[in-house]
Amino acid sequence: MRIAMFQPDIAGNVGTILRLGACLGVGIDLIEPMGFPWSDRALARAGMDYAAQASVVRHVDWEAFRAQLPGRLVLLTTRGAVPLPSARFDASDTLLLGSEGSGVPEAVHAAADLAVAIPMRPEMRSLNVAVAGAMVVGEALRQTGGWPAFG
Repeated sequence: MRIAMFQPDIAGNVGTILRLGACLGVGIDLIEPMGFPWSDRALARAGMDYAAQASVVRHVDWEAFRAQLPGRLVLLTTRGAVPLPSARFDASDTLLLGSEGSGVPEAVHAAADLAVAIPMRPEMRSLNVAVAGAMVVGEALRQTGGWPAFG
C-alpha cells in the first residue's frame, strides 16, 4: 500500500501524510511540481521527527510516477463513482490524493483504475486532503490486513 500526492500545495498536509506513512508503514510518493520549496528544513518543519522515518519517493512529474506504478491506481475524489464503504482494496494499491487547490486534471482522473469518494453531507465541498487520505488508508489497511503489529 502506498499514498501518492499529486502536486501538493501545502507543506503541512505533506507533513501530515509523511507522519501517517511513517506510523503505519505505508510508502509515500510525491508527484512534482509542489507548491512550496522542498528542503530538508521544510520537511523537518512539516513532518517533525517523523519525516526521517517515512519511505518517500519523489517523482519529477506525472509520467515518471506512472512509469513505476506497481499496482492499481486508486483516486480519492469528490467525483468518485464508488463510495468508500463499497470500495474494495488490494495490498498493492496506490491511493492518489489530488492537489489541495485543484485536485487532479481530467487525464489523471481518467487514468485511475478505481475512483473512490468519501460520503459526506451534500452541503459540504470536501475534507482536508490529509484527513481524507488517513480515512481511506485506514479502511484499505483494514481490508488488506496491512496494519502494523500492535504493542
